[in-house]
Amino acid sequence: MRIEVRQIDSDRLITSIEINDLSDVPHPGRWLSLDDRSFLVLQRRHRYRLRQGRYELASVALQVRYQQQPADAMWWDGRWVIGDPHCRFNARSPLLRCAVLPEGPCERCSHRSPR
Repeated sequence: MRIEVRQIDSDRLITSIEINDLSDVPHPGRWLSLDDRSFLVLQRRHRYRLRQGRYELASVALQVRYQQQPADAMWWDGRWVIGDPHCRFNARSPLLRCAVLPEGPCERCSHRSPR
């Protein structure tokens, strides 16, 4: 299956890759590493084609943003989060660490407290 990796703001095609198993295609909120570059997947769009009166999945377009995966990103509760997910101010998101100290790191924050 063909996977198109496109830049989110301009819809410019970055690259196209072939993946055999559809379960290997990253979902939004996950990082995708290609060669020496790292991308955060923001949207996933399916493209279909009509063949013999039935629609079938033709390709998947991933809308991504170039972003190096932060060192404090961790897999937590089935998704990626940045920072300490046990802190009550943590956004539990791969895009934003928290409202108090969004640039991090969590160890430096004086407001860090458990939920």
